[in-house]
Amino acid sequence: MLVDSLAIITGFILLIWSADRFIIGAAATARNFDVPPLIIGLTIVGFGTSAPEMMVAGFASFDGSPAMAIGNALGSNITNITLVLGVAALITPLDVHSRIIKKELPILLFASLVALAVLSDMTLSRIDGFILFGLLCLLMGWITWQGMRNQPTDALSADEIHDLPNEISPSKALFLLVAVLVLLTNSPHILV
Repeated sequence: MLVDSLAIITGFILLIWSADRFIIGAAATARNFDVPPLIIGLTIVGFGTSAPEMMVAGFASFDGSPAMAIGNALGSNITNITLVLGVAALITPLDVHSRIIKKELPILLFASLVALAVLSDMTLSRIDGFILFGLLCLLMGWITWQGMRNQPTDALSADEIHDLPNEISPSKALFLLVAVLVLLTNSPHILV
């Protein structure tokens, strides 16, 4: 029991730390290749913050625990929407001025309805996975296009650019990216 508890705690710590370092390495690598900061924020940082959930879900499915993968995906979204936004709103009121956020709220509802539809038969098939992944690709393309088109006038752009890490040398950024990716792929295994 003690070993299992230590494995869970160690897995969480390594997962969170490596996901944070992965974002820094990926953003610095992209910045070194002159990728616009808004694209880095919308794609690399967005995926990087979801990396722990993706890795845990992938390893859970591979280890024969698909219920853990589904519970992880749904639970993390519920937590992000209710707990994270709720605590932030308790600390300070949240003003929403960004046109991207106003456009994304209907997309959030649509994505939730699609998830409900594909899970309504209590199975998540490969076809369901292709549908969800295809919608993700379409959504990322649309968000990127909208972000590039509205970049000068969007308040969210300034926040995303401000949150990017400072410049790191190309060799250090690439080393950090690869080293942390190895840790990021192994820490969910410890957790699961």
